[in-house]
Amino acid sequence: METKPPLPPFTAETAAQKTRMAEDAWNSRDPDRVVQVYTEDTRWRNRAEFPVGRAEVHGFLTRKWQRELDYRLIKELWAFTGNRIAVRFAYEWHDAAGAWFRSYGNENWEFNEQGLMQRRFASINDLPIAESDRLFHWPLGRRPDDHASLSDLGL
Repeated sequence: METKPPLPPFTAETAAQKTRMAEDAWNSRDPDRVVQVYTEDTRWRNRAEFPVGRAEVHGFLTRKWQRELDYRLIKELWAFTGNRIAVRFAYEWHDAAGAWFRSYGNENWEFNEQGLMQRRFASINDLPIAESDRLFHWPLGRRPDDHASLSDLGL
């Protein structure tokens, strides 16, 4: 059976590692890569969408990254216990018209014994920002290890 370490029950170290791994995957903006960390029957709530299963999640992510351009994300561990992790996050992106946004949110994750995410509940708010107010300037892809965290940025 497929596993995605680190596996629950989580420690502070493994929960932080799982959080960074999720951030790295999402910053790839590659739906094929991202869906591999979810169970085949994963259940999500993301704003007003409720995808179920890897295929629906793949479609959701494809649409997301066609709409949210130059996407850069930072996730930060908030809490953990057993097989659950809570994170807070912010990401910056622009739409096709060039309007910039910073989206803030929280996610609650639940993992199976193999370390695959079976539940993801996200609450997200979008804030229009001026391009000059952007804080996430690294090249597209993985956030550099020395880049400021959400807490360091005061977010």
